Amino acid sequence: MKVLNDTRTALARELGPELRRPAGLLFTMLLPFLLLALFAPLLSGIGPSGGNTGTGSPWQWFVPGMLVLLALSATAGAGASLLNEMSSGAFERMLVTPLNRAAMLVGRVLKEVVILLTQALLILALLLPADFRPRPLGALAGLALLAVFGVGIGALSFTLALRSRKQQTLFYGVQQLVFFPLLLLSGVLLPITHSSAPTWLYVLSRINPATYVVEAERALFDGRFAGTGVVYGVLVATAIAVLGVLAGIRGMRNASV
Repeated sequence: MKVLNDTRTALARELGPELRRPAGLLFTMLLPFLLLALFAPLLSGIGPSGGNTGTGSPWQWFVPGMLVLLALSATAGAGASLLNEMSSGAFERMLVTPLNRAAMLVGRVLKEVVILLTQALLILALLLPADFRPRPLGALAGLALLAVFGVGIGALSFTLALRSRKQQTLFYGVQQLVFFPLLLLSGVLLPITHSSAPTWLYVLSRINPATYVVEAERALFDGRFAGTGVVYGVLVATAIAVLGVLAGIRGMRNASV
């Protein structure tokens, strides 16, 4: 019960500033919105396998990819807030409180997930007048998978911030070095298939864990629950979440004042 109460306390502490400045929610949504507004209309007739979609609309496969992009862009930089607290001394003051160390990490991660889901729902609501028709149950499953993926990326970002405590430039260097390959090789903008991409590029995309999450999101939003794509996506997102949370909790417990 103490861990749960401490997690709730940490979550409330992290959410408070975000609720007082809701404009920050829109800032991390700028890139997905720009791509949706300027890029999606050019993709008419292109489907997930390089052919036509069932409805002839690019939105059906492009929007789920943008949600994964949102998850990456929003949660990969989550550790920056922790770095700021380290610089100001606020983090040290948190460490000497009786709050459970694991709860501190989980509360921070849950805050990122709450913001991510809020942004995802806002994007979906704004796209309802467009030619985008997600399956309701599939959309719920897709959002759940997005939350799991966001937990993992957010926790890994906090872990990197803890590791970069004495050399904060390391955080931003590693973040950018990892973020862009994950993004560009996942096929969020264009499908990377064996027939449409060079062999080397296709192989790199299959090594990229985000690729499987993107494919699972597209299948789920289209109402396709069966298939190896969904299974692989769930397994990859779950593995990243478990790895991130365990590494983050260990880093938080080892943190010293």
